[in-house]
Amino acid sequence: MSGVLAGVAKAGVTAAVALGFAGTATAAPARTPALVHASATSSNWSGYVATGTTFSDVKGSWVQPTATCATRGSTYAAFWVGLGGAGNGNGGLEQIGTEADCRSGQPVDTAWYELLPAGAVSIPVTITPGDAISAEVNVSGSTVTLSLTDTTSGATFSTQATPSRLDAGSADWVAEAPSQCAGAFATRCTPLPLTNFGTAQFSASSATANGHTGTISDTAWSGGAVDLRGSAGSAVTSALSTDGSSFSVAWQSTPAPAPSVSPGGGRGWGGWGWGPPRRHRL
Repeated sequence: MSGVLAGVAKAGVTAAVALGFAGTATAAPARTPALVHASATSSNWSGYVATGTTFSDVKGSWVQPTATCATRGSTYAAFWVGLGGAGNGNGGLEQIGTEADCRSGQPVDTAWYELLPAGAVSIPVTITPGDAISAEVNVSGSTVTLSLTDTTSGATFSTQATPSRLDAGSADWVAEAPSQCAGAFATRCTPLPLTNFGTAQFSASSATANGHTGTISDTAWSGGAVDLRGSAGSAVTSALSTDGSSFSVAWQSTPAPAPSVSPGGGRGWGGWGWGPPRRHRL
C-alpha cells in the first residue's frame, strides 16, 4: 500500500496489480519449516504466500518499521496480511495493514484496509514506529471481517464488509511497494519507490483452511517466500523460523533487475490520468 489513500488524501495505497512473478510463488509443502524459502521474485511484493487450498482466515503480527527519509522526495512501503491476490484469481484481495511512507521527505505512518477492486480505507488508529501490530482477515460466507490492533498503544479497529469480489485462494504476509495506476480502469500500474524501512519483523503468522489452523510452513498448503526486485527497489525475505511462523524482510539499497514478468491487469484509482499510489495484487 502506499499512503495516499483512495478517496482521501489519506493513508493508504491500493493493491490490485497482478503481482508478476519471475518464478512460482509456491513450493512443495515443507516438512522442515526453515527450508521454505524464496522461490519467486516480484516487482511489488515481498514476504510469504501460502496457496493450494481455500482459506478462511489469516493472522500475523509485525513491528512497525522506521522509515529513513531523504531530504526531499516521496517513497512508500506497506505491511499487511490478507487473503487472495496471488496467482490467477478473480481480481479480489482482502487486506489490512500499515504503511511507513516518506512524503516530501517527512515520515508518515498510517493504517488502512482494502477490499479490491474497491479503494483503500483509512483506519483511525495512530501508528508510531516501533509499535507492535497484530492483524487478521476472516472470511465467513460472503462476509469479510478485518481487524487490526496496535498492542503497544492498546488501540483496536474492526470492520465487516461484503466485497464485490472475494478471493480466498491464498494467505499473504507481505511487505509491499505500492503502485500508481492510470487509465479509465487504472489498468496501467507502476510500482512506486520503496521506502527504506530497514528490516520488518513478522511473527505469529498463521492461516486457517477447512477448519485446520497452521503456520506458513504447514503441510496442509504450499508456502513460499517472495523477494521484491524491480524498479521500485529491493527487499529480501528471510527463511522461516523453526516453527514456521516468523520471518523478516530487509530493505536493500541497490535495486536488483526487474522480474521477467511485469505486474499487469491490476486496478488502481479510478479516472483518467495518474492517480494516488495503491497496493496491488501479487
